[in-house]
Amino acid sequence: MSIVAIQKTASDSFEDIKKAVAKVVEDIGGLEDIIKPGYKVIIKPNLVATPTDRLSGGVTRWEVCMAIYEMVAAMGATPILAESSACGVNTEDVIKKCGYQDLRDQGIPFINLKDKANNDTICTMPMKHGTILQSFKTWELVRDADAIITVPVLKTHDQTEITLGMKNLKGLLCDVQKKEFHTKGLVDSVCDLVETLKPCLEIIDGTYGQQGLGPIYGETRKMDLIIGSKDLVACETVAGLIMGYEPEEVMITKQAYERGLGEMDIDKIEVVGKQIDEVKSRFKRTSEVEIEGLPASCNVIFDYQACTGCHNTVISSLFDMKGEGLMDYLENMNIVVGPVKPEALPEGANADNTVAIGLCAKKTVGDALGLRWAVGCPPNNATVVQAILGDRREYGTRYASKDE
Repeated sequence: MSIVAIQKTASDSFEDIKKAVAKVVEDIGGLEDIIKPGYKVIIKPNLVATPTDRLSGGVTRWEVCMAIYEMVAAMGATPILAESSACGVNTEDVIKKCGYQDLRDQGIPFINLKDKANNDTICTMPMKHGTILQSFKTWELVRDADAIITVPVLKTHDQTEITLGMKNLKGLLCDVQKKEFHTKGLVDSVCDLVETLKPCLEIIDGTYGQQGLGPIYGETRKMDLIIGSKDLVACETVAGLIMGYEPEEVMITKQAYERGLGEMDIDKIEVVGKQIDEVKSRFKRTSEVEIEGLPASCNVIFDYQACTGCHNTVISSLFDMKGEGLMDYLENMNIVVGPVKPEALPEGANADNTVAIGLCAKKTVGDALGLRWAVGCPPNNATVVQAILGDRREYGTRYASKDE
């Protein structure tokens, strides 16, 4: 039977968080069976993008990773924190904003996988049981690790309902591969990755979660929880139930279970420490969120294969427009994100009222309809805003013509 442990944190202090993490690890049987002396162990936080605040619930707080680091080091292993943020995001900015630079200054190794110094260590790993891809690009550090511990945040996601430890592994991919996961099939690709990398432990930072417009623009939810298991599917089943999701609703959880990667049947999962009913609190779903002030006539059309980079940029750009009093320019506009097919566009969509965001949308509808488009993969905020504004107003970087 799979074991999932839930603990409440007594405060936001490092010492209290460390106690909760240690108790979760103890309750699931300790580390002795998965971490051996001399192992090289990757500790993988979720630092998807630079948050407004490190305790926004969008990124893994350093206290949780440091607690795990100390436990792994005590086993005689070599722990290393490693991450590459979302496409188009500077990982160093996130590291500094979230307090991980302070750990570096204390001698704790944190590897920015996107750092150009690591370019010569990029390698290709085969996916023996890959259903979407037969190989993927990563770094030798990832390939050679003896164990991987995934440390996500408790939060919702615009494409996969929730995003936890399995999807968090995407940060161990090169950017070009992250995009390919989205275009070729995100859910199956993530499961392929889990089956290949075989992470040995998931510890969820549920001290502050995020609901609504996750994975970075959602509302902060203070939950004071640490959740952990050596069975990632069981861990995410329990975490989903805490957030108000049945496991069958969560595509990655369901697919991973069907592929035999872990247990989803709650009757076959032993929950220790706090019980689900003691701590559960329904999270607002992405589908329930409205951007205040967005005109009702504005259609933001996200293909389910749109990558996080383009999606986050569009949401962020809409907030920029709201902050600068430009929402009127969104009247009767269609904003197309990802490989949207022409038949998915609303009636009357044309070159005057529709804009393609990023390369995927350009290829599927932009070229066919002669749309203006925001250049980039992903584009930056100024480019997106200017593409929406068109010739009606100058705003930062000009959008490109369809021929560029």
